[in-house]
Amino acid sequence: MLMRTDPFRELDRLSQQLMGPGTWSRPSPMPMDAYREGDAYVVAFDLPGVAADAIDIDVERNMLTVKAERRPVAKADDVQMELSERPLGSFSRQIVLADTLDTEHIQADYDAGVLTLRIPIAERAKPRKISIGVGSSRKEISG
Repeated sequence: MLMRTDPFRELDRLSQQLMGPGTWSRPSPMPMDAYREGDAYVVAFDLPGVAADAIDIDVERNMLTVKAERRPVAKADDVQMELSERPLGSFSRQIVLADTLDTEHIQADYDAGVLTLRIPIAERAKPRKISIGVGSSRKEISG
């Protein structure tokens, strides 16, 4: 139901470490998990340290785009940074959703640095039983 659009994710991660933080024109990728839970697909993105108002979620046709920005924490003038390993900047991820998912009813929750999207499976894609009619309604075409 979910098609991966980033086959070189590990290469992107390594190059990102070398090139520095992401910008809006060249955002860093964000780690994610995707799985099916009942009648929905769940996609979870790790966004530790990102404020909820700095997250943007868009769906256009079947393309889901999640963008986020981790901004620097305001520091007092007398603070001298000794070590800074937590990445700042922009993060983005795009995934192509299958036609069998209902993109009109996506639910988003953000808790403890994890953005969780629940995407319901469309009714037309769910398994269903087909009833079989019995005999008397047959008609023959003659020519």
